[in-house]
Amino acid sequence: MTPATSLFYPVEADLQILADNLKQLVGNRHPILYAAAEHLFGAGGKRIRPAIVLLISRATMLDKDITPRHRRLAEITELIHTASLVHDDVIDESAMRRGVATVNSLFNNKVAVLAGDFFFAQASWYLANLDNLEVVKLLSEVIMDYAVGETQQALNHFHTSISIETYLKKSYYKSASIIANSSKATGVLSEVSPEIAEHLYNYGRHLGLAFQIVDDILDFTSSTDTLGKPAGSDLKSGNLTAPVLFALEEKPYLEVLIEREFNQQGDLEQAMALIHDSQGIQRARDLAAHHAKLAVEHITVLPPSESRQALINMADYVLSRLY
Repeated sequence: MTPATSLFYPVEADLQILADNLKQLVGNRHPILYAAAEHLFGAGGKRIRPAIVLLISRATMLDKDITPRHRRLAEITELIHTASLVHDDVIDESAMRRGVATVNSLFNNKVAVLAGDFFFAQASWYLANLDNLEVVKLLSEVIMDYAVGETQQALNHFHTSISIETYLKKSYYKSASIIANSSKATGVLSEVSPEIAEHLYNYGRHLGLAFQIVDDILDFTSSTDTLGKPAGSDLKSGNLTAPVLFALEEKPYLEVLIEREFNQQGDLEQAMALIHDSQGIQRARDLAAHHAKLAVEHITVLPPSESRQALINMADYVLSRLY
């Protein structure tokens, strides 16, 4: 599998600048919040979302250098994403992420919630200072979408009647909205046409959906070591994803196990076995491949460049995580 970071070679120097700036953006007025930021940004992560912003910046500014506003948008995108992860870990009661301790387990839930709020607030402040109303609207929508997605997921726990359409809508809110809206916002800063901006939005939307579907498949096919969290975590918590929803169409007994919330010994293991014995995982792979293909179709409207090629390769990388 190609590591994500090797796809970023056209913006390697830009990503180094971003890494240097992130902790400065948070500032050190409060030692606990600064410690949380140092921990989070020091943990690494692939920086996929800001890398996409920087690649689109370069792919849409071929005859000139990218601006400080493009760089700041990439930083804001990572701040918003990080804030969402901090809150996500509180909601899911996660102790580990990316193989390191979460903020809530290092400090406590109160500090984690406040740290997430603080990152959202900092992102909003820097966003306002970009002085571009359309970009402000696009990124503000991302923050609203996170809350809607989390609420939908919480309300639908263990509900076997949810449709694939409902699942995809929730996945858009929780994962694809940030890539879609930040991709379009990058185009706005580059002053592309409204038509190109819409293609950039759709590239991000379909790439983000493919990414989330693949993540949901990995919950069934990867080891705990690879995931950085216990395999089958989503299913155990009642978060029904694409492989489960497709498997439910074939395996009626799966519904019984889910609706009693795996409260009998061996229920979860039996449910996992039924999913592996169905076409659920393969159908989810096909769905991810469909969205990755649509993403590529939308990004090829840009003129050829190293950065555009990296954005195309990103769709292949998302699918390659399955193998």
